Amino acid sequence: MNQIPLPAAVLFAVLAHLPVCVAETGHDFAKWEPEISAYEQMDQTNPPPKGGLLFIGYSTIRLWKTLAEDFLAHQVINRGFGGSQIIDATHFADRIIFPYQPLMIFLRAGGNDLWAGKSPEQVFQDFKAFVQKVRSKVPQTTIVFISLSPSVARWQQAGKEKAVNAMIEAYTRTASSIRFVDTWSVPLGPDARPREELFLPDKLHFNADGYKLLIERVRPYLPK
Repeated sequence: MNQIPLPAAVLFAVLAHLPVCVAETGHDFAKWEPEISAYEQMDQTNPPPKGGLLFIGYSTIRLWKTLAEDFLAHQVINRGFGGSQIIDATHFADRIIFPYQPLMIFLRAGGNDLWAGKSPEQVFQDFKAFVQKVRSKVPQTTIVFISLSPSVARWQQAGKEKAVNAMIEAYTRTASSIRFVDTWSVPLGPDARPREELFLPDKLHFNADGYKLLIERVRPYLPK
């Protein structure tokens, strides 16, 4: 018997109400231990102020070297670790999120999850688990998801990235203190494909020109 596909709105409604669970079996969290420990050492010698703006996620955050300069009016903390997935941010929250009691958390992650073989639906569930964990310890913190945007190197997963964005954006409309920054069009040219001149030679990570565009897309979401 043929199954009738669910309309997108119905599918989201189903996914949004599924129990949140994160399948951590087989995921290697230990590989991040050197970076997480290094952050903890930094915190001991130079503790960041509480109530700041925390940026966390994969390489786009880790390589954002001008982050503090770009948002000079704010106390900014960068805790990105390259190659990470959403479940890594969730797993290490007790060590590199909660001690700062951030006013806002800016999360950019999900692309590596898809590259590792996860479905958009799995990535969405992982995001919900991240929100749930943050809410359990710092319920007043605003969570801002910086959306996925396509790259030259991973153009083949662009459709899945758009699906993740769509589910998370719809979810943010139903949840309090969660916001969505749409950055999909940031690297796109007139042909609706990523512009190579905005990326490093690996064609995956933004160069300085790419970050300039990203900065202006994120800036309106910072506290006034």
